[in-house]
Amino acid sequence: MSELLQATLEHLRGLVAFDTRNPPRAIDTGGIFAYLAANLPGFELDLVDHGAGAVSLYARRGNPKYLFNVHVDTVPDSPHWSASPFELRVTEDCAIGLGACDIKGAAAALLTVANAGNGDAAYLFSSDEEANDARCIDAFLARGLAFDAVLVAEPTRAEAVLAHRGICSVRMQFAGQAGHASAQQAAADSAVHQAVRWGNRALEYVDQCAHQRFGGLTGLRFNIGRIEGGIKANVIAPETELRFGFRPLPSSNVDDLLARFRSLGEPPAADFTETFRGPSLPAGDMAGAEARRLAARDLADALHLPIGNAVDFWTEASLFSQAGYCAMVYGPGDIAQAHSADEWVALSQLKTYAEAVHRIIHE
Repeated sequence: MSELLQATLEHLRGLVAFDTRNPPRAIDTGGIFAYLAANLPGFELDLVDHGAGAVSLYARRGNPKYLFNVHVDTVPDSPHWSASPFELRVTEDCAIGLGACDIKGAAAALLTVANAGNGDAAYLFSSDEEANDARCIDAFLARGLAFDAVLVAEPTRAEAVLAHRGICSVRMQFAGQAGHASAQQAAADSAVHQAVRWGNRALEYVDQCAHQRFGGLTGLRFNIGRIEGGIKANVIAPETELRFGFRPLPSSNVDDLLARFRSLGEPPAADFTETFRGPSLPAGDMAGAEARRLAARDLADALHLPIGNAVDFWTEASLFSQAGYCAMVYGPGDIAQAHSADEWVALSQLKTYAEAVHRIIHE
């Protein structure tokens, strides 16, 4: 086992031991952030509590060209774990623990590389990614610091990912009029019927988008995640709430998509509220997004990073892209293991990532 990998596993053992589940995001400037700060020798440290368990640590040494970003919050564990999720288990070929794949393995490697030399380096650790609450990143971007590029760690099998979908979530409310279900109904009487009809129209529209593509991604991802309302089978439903989400291609106009979904209500929904929006990677219109993708590709080539396929999941790399940075996603692990019971990361992936970061920083 290489020295880099062995040191990375020791740090990963320490990081996994901290409970950073989000929710409940019971995180402060102690705990895992105290551990990170204690293991960054020679760095200028800026530790900020943004409230509600959102904490960031910006660490800088020298005059770095690149910023490495990694979140240290995790999803909650499930009852299906075969052992404690906070105790790292290392087998012949993988490391098992909550967050080992998503994405404390990368954080451990960054600590290891920081201690393996005196190269110029900049790290941003944050704790708000799993809640879709980008207050850490927003506060950092407001500082307007200059970097040639930002490498955001997420599980990409140690390949540079240059494009991914955006994300948007919406809450809709439909209003009907309660009555006995034996009566003949008009189309607008039942709020549940309105929601179901809206869903049928929305699914038809999504099918019409199947031909759209960008950078290896095709079509519009869409999901109706929840419909709740009504009283019982023999009562016309007076109100219903529906929640849906969609994941647009880079270069898509999200406002236009929202307007189209809103227009599908007959009668119009009583309320249509966007609850979260995350841009795509790269951000921008068709011309701008493609230019940024090509710039990221050139950078990956210059850093000798293998380029992987575009992905459907969302990352905070898009926030850096939207702010004008050249941004890519690059980290150890496979998204198939993220958020799963007995989450694991391959040792070979940790080794590859640590060696690549070491090369970028110290060589």
